[in-house]
Order: sequence, then C-alpha cells, then structure tokens
Amino acid sequence: MHYLAWIGVLLVVPAVVANPAAAAVKCSIGEVADLPVTMDDLRPMVSVGINGTSARFLADSGAFFSVISPGSAASLGLPVGSTLGVTMRGINGDVAISLTKVKRFTLAGLDIPNVQFIVGGSEVGSGAGVLGQNIWGAAGDVEYDLPHGMIRLMKAKNCGDLGMAYWTDGKPYSVVEIAARNPANPHTVGTVLVNNVKVHATFDTGAAVSILSLDAAARAGIRPDSPGVRPGGMMGGAGRNLVRTWIAPVDSFKVGDEEIRKSRIRIGKLESDTDMLVGADFFIAHRVYVSNSQHRLFLSYEGGPVFNLTARHEDGQGDTVTSPDSMAATPTDAEGFGRRGAVSLAQHDIAAALSDYGRAIDLAPSEPRYLVQRATAYLQADQPAKARADLDRALTLSLTDVPALMLRAGLKVRQGRIAGDAASDLDAAAHVLPVAADERLAIAWLYDEIDLPDRALAQFALWIKAHPDDQRRPEALNGRCRSRALLGQDLSSAMADCNAALRARPGVPEFLATRGLVALRQGNFARAIKDYDAGLVHAPRMAWALYGRGIAKLRTGDATGGKADIDAAIRLAPKLPERAKGFGITA
Repeated sequence: MHYLAWIGVLLVVPAVVANPAAAAVKCSIGEVADLPVTMDDLRPMVSVGINGTSARFLADSGAFFSVISPGSAASLGLPVGSTLGVTMRGINGDVAISLTKVKRFTLAGLDIPNVQFIVGGSEVGSGAGVLGQNIWGAAGDVEYDLPHGMIRLMKAKNCGDLGMAYWTDGKPYSVVEIAARNPANPHTVGTVLVNNVKVHATFDTGAAVSILSLDAAARAGIRPDSPGVRPGGMMGGAGRNLVRTWIAPVDSFKVGDEEIRKSRIRIGKLESDTDMLVGADFFIAHRVYVSNSQHRLFLSYEGGPVFNLTARHEDGQGDTVTSPDSMAATPTDAEGFGRRGAVSLAQHDIAAALSDYGRAIDLAPSEPRYLVQRATAYLQADQPAKARADLDRALTLSLTDVPALMLRAGLKVRQGRIAGDAASDLDAAAHVLPVAADERLAIAWLYDEIDLPDRALAQFALWIKAHPDDQRRPEALNGRCRSRALLGQDLSSAMADCNAALRARPGVPEFLATRGLVALRQGNFARAIKDYDAGLVHAPRMAWALYGRGIAKLRTGDATGGKADIDAAIRLAPKLPERAKGFGITA
C-alpha cells in the first residue's frame, strides 16, 4: 500500500503553538492537509480526484479503510478484481469485497499514486464512496471541524500529554480517553456515559445520526417499549439489510466534562463490536481533535442542537448542553459561505443557510452549485416558487447540471405538472449520466411517478446491474417488477423480481401489492387477492392495491366486495381509474 508515502511531502504548513505551556517544551502542531467539507444533510463530503475526474467521498471516521461502491467504480472506469473471499462488516450486515487501485488519487491538491480502495457495499448519498482511517490516521492526528466545514490532517511534535484543543483560547474543553490505534483497531473508540452508565462508543462521522445499541440502551434503562419511546424508522449502512430504530428520551449523555441533558437518541440493533456510534449529528456541533499519539480526544461545543436532528422534539425543546460556544471566523469567499450554509441547513437553521447561500451566489454568480443549494433550502422552507427560480437560473448557467435537473423534475412532479414537463428534465439528466450512475435509481422512481414505466424500467435495469450489494436493491427490484407489471410485459421476469424483493424484505406491503399486480395481469386472481390482502393489512390506504383487489374480486364473482374496494380506492385517488385505464387495467 502506498498511502503513507505522501506524509512527508505534505508537512509544509508552519507549526502552530498549542498553548503557552506547550511553548516551553516546543510543542507544535502542523497542518498536513486542510480539507474543505461540505455537508450533504448530515453527510460530510470531501472532493477528491480519481485519475483526473472529480468525485465526492464521505468522510467516514468509522470506516477502517477507504471504500468505493461497485456502481461508482464502474462509472469512474476503475478496474475491479475478483472478490477476496472476505467480508466487510457494517452496522447492518456483512458485504463481500474486492479491490481496485486508483493510479492518481488527488487530495488537498496533491496527487498520490497507486492508492487502493475496497470495492463493495452501498452508495453513500451523492458520494462515490467513503474515505476511511487509512486516510484520516495517515498523518498521525486528525481534527474534525465540521461546524466550520473543515477536516485537518495534523502532525504533532513534542507535545507529550499537553492539551491539543489549540483553538479554545483558554476556554474549557473536554477530554476523552480513546483506545490505542493499530491496524487491527483503527477506529476512534472511547467511553461515554448514557444516564450515568458507561458505554463503549465509536466516534463515527460516517454515521449520519448517532445510534445506541439495544443492549447498551437496556443497561441505561431504555427499551423500545419504555415511556416516551417512538419509532425512528429504518437505518442503513454498508450492508444489504436495514436496521429498525426507535427514538428514545435520554436524561443525560456525558462525553468528557460535557453533559447533554434531556435529549433524544436513536436506539437499534448494531451488527458491530461497539455499544454506540457517535455520529455526524454530534460532530456537526463540536470541534474534535483526535490525538492518536496521546490516545486522547479533545472536543469543544460549537453551538446548535446535537442529537436527533432529523426528528424534532415533540415538546419543541432542544438539547441542553453545558459547554461554552466558540465563535467561528466569518467566511471570506463563496466556498466558505457555501460550506457554512450547508452546516446551517443540516442543523435546520434555514434562515442562516439562505443568508449564506445568498452571499455565496453574490460572490460567485456564475457558479450553479450555490443556486442548487439555495433551492434545496427554499424547498425545506416550503417556498417552491423561489426554489424553481434558482433552479431555472442554475440551468441557464449549465444546461446539463444533473442535480439541478433532478431537483427541478422532482419539484414539477410535486406541483402536479404534466408528465412531459418533468420528463424532459429527467431525459436530459439520464442522457449525460454514466451508465452505472447511482442517480438512475431516483430518476427511475420519478419516471414511475409520472406514469412512464417504459423509461422507468430502463433506469431500474441499469441501476440493478451496477449495484449488486446495495441496501436499496430490493426496492429497485420491486420498482422493476412494477414497471413490467404496468406495461404488461415479461410478467414471469416481473414475478421473479418481486419474489427476490420479498425474500430480502419479507412482508413489505408495497412489495406485496406489486406482486399482486403481477398476478392480476397474469389472470391469477386468487393469488392477486392473497397478496393484496397481506399488504393491505398493514397499509390499508394503498389506493393501487385496493383498486387491483377490487378488480380481482370482480373477476372472481365478488361484485359487492369488488365495488367496495374500487370505491375506497377512488376516494383516496380520484384519478386512479383514468391512470389505470392508460395501462389497460380496468374494472
């Protein structure tokens, strides 16, 4: 492996004195690399170069090695060897892996030759993969300054056990003892207190939200059926499976000398050797310096809410943190304002995000990226007209800007525009994307929403071929099954796709309803009714399922039951009979 060869080359930044006491022993902290970070919701993204092509990667302190997804490897033209016969473990299961080599990997403006990546797992939002501990631990220390949009690879010299929170200017900060880092244990692991119970925690920027294992939660007096606990949805990771989670009230969370009171934290089953993942929802409110030589972590609270950013507290109250705020320097360029806006948007401070994006646009009026970012903020603020104006302007600057095209298409769909209006944007995006691009899955679903199953089918097929282990593969198989069923084509293949989706996710109501539609198209009305019944038990407001079951009942002679189902479907979706008729599905 060649990733260590570049350390000596990068150490060119003048040393920074950590504090007056450190000067006596000539402690110095040098910046090896200064990496700008842009938050994509709660995903810290870093721009790198892959053989001259720009790509975005998730900064993932919880990954032992850097990983690229199979689809992204194909899109970037990277050769992938055969599987290694070993697996990579994530919070939601194991993934078979292989290797690829990037001949020219560009990080912080420097070219690094022959960098190896693991190939496997799922896509990570809008990124091509993750940068793991072979990057973050290469220089020695690392500073995760997500509140200010930076990650810094650091080299400390002659610092002994001195405090490394050099930015605090005498203000209090917290210290956490962490496990010694070695090739077998490259992660940042320490002890935190949940309701005053010791918990073994991994500090993981790659986990969008922090999650506490069910076993550790039980030790802290928290269970899924405890008072105040509510469903938190499904959570994904590197593997194929999804983890069921709950959001639970927590009286106290302590990390070092900092205490977060009356918060809420996700709990769920973790397929890993840790009690808790302390995720980006924590990092985005803290500046964190990891000193691998001292086996200590130094952190300061920088402001804003901490946990559970994607689910608002029912009582309207936020987390209470007993730690001082630190003031960040005001950005001076468009990039700085854009990064700070992304942090504010991730913290749901939409007004601050809009202000910063506005400044970025003023400073760089010909850059469409900031217009797309502001459009996203306008959509969160429920101001679709302003979002549309920004997207239109972005697309006058760059006709083939895929994020702008897809965001505008989705906006048109939500506003009830005619199919052709949204389809033109989707067609343009699909035309310029690499064959294996992850965005094709979102395009497929938007085609499905505007009743263009032939185009959806083509996008589903391309995505499925390029993503053998992705956790969204069952949903994509269901989508391809639905497209074929609506078209009434290749129904045996459609049934195979639906069966595969249900083997991976047994009992999902939408999957059962899709398989019911296939059976309806095949004329197997009893089978269709059985699947529709099973799905509607748990999701009784699926209009397509009610309509399909009504037709199946009519075909079997149950006129009363069939009419009742069809009437119920029309009450939920008045235009459904007209839409279904377009596919030859009639009562």
